[in-house]
Amino acid sequence: MKTKIFIDGREGTTGLRINERFAGRDDVELLSIDGEKRKDLNERKRLINQSDITFLCLPDEAARESVGLVENENVRIIDTSTAHRTQEGWAYGFAELSESHRRGIREGRRVAVPGCHATGFISLVYPLVAEGILPADYPVSSFSLTGYSGGGKKMIAEYEGQERHGDLDAPRQYALSQNHKHLREMQRITGLSREPLFSPIVADYYSGMTVSLPLYRDLLKRKMTPRELCVFFGEFYQGQRLVQAMPWGAQERLCGGMLAGNGLSGWDGLKIYVTGNEERILLSAQFDNLGKGASGAAIQCLNIMLGCEEDRGLNL
Repeated sequence: MKTKIFIDGREGTTGLRINERFAGRDDVELLSIDGEKRKDLNERKRLINQSDITFLCLPDEAARESVGLVENENVRIIDTSTAHRTQEGWAYGFAELSESHRRGIREGRRVAVPGCHATGFISLVYPLVAEGILPADYPVSSFSLTGYSGGGKKMIAEYEGQERHGDLDAPRQYALSQNHKHLREMQRITGLSREPLFSPIVADYYSGMTVSLPLYRDLLKRKMTPRELCVFFGEFYQGQRLVQAMPWGAQERLCGGMLAGNGLSGWDGLKIYVTGNEERILLSAQFDNLGKGASGAAIQCLNIMLGCEEDRGLNL
């Protein structure tokens, strides 16, 4: 029997990419909504309750509204918005962090997909705090370079418009007030005692991102060298299909000593690089903000729920 899937918000950037990943799959049945009724509350309610699993690809308030439409207790929700990522009763959809996270996805009825910036940050910080390497009260700072697709349809239209503003030709730092919407999950999921200093940057390319975390070795609880941390991440993520810890020196051999923000555009996995020297260490997560940072992660959560191959329908 095919699993009935409804994508609430199918016309958005994430919804479109999720829909594309069902091409060629014979284990699901997509429930479609008439274009004229995609904002019709009653029609959305009917399709949500008719589905086995509904993806929410909506702004936060609309996502909360959709959850409130669920009357069929058997309906499972995968929410790609920010609305439920730190809410009790919702599994956090980052299976590689622990068996507990994977089990929460597999057995849960409500799953929140991580944010794109948060995915890179958490992939680096969670293992260090969990294994007693990074103190929970470490003054963490991080910067993130992302393509403009992360800003949704409005930002895509601005960057791809014929008469766009000259400011868009250069990278732009944003969230200058230190109130970025991903900060809450970045702190909560990693177990940090305070919110990190976070500096996101959007640049003139469509998709892909690199999130970096600088560390002072002498402030670590376990004074590990970059090479030792490289081995640590390799062991922590060993056997994972969508997260790869790259071997020491890989950035020189594969990337010419540089990490491009769009280096993994169109790929659904995430790669971790450890660089730096004996005193100052730089950890970097490279991935696609629309892949492991959004729709790819959502499909991975679905696959775990269904008990099929974790990477089914993904580009790896």
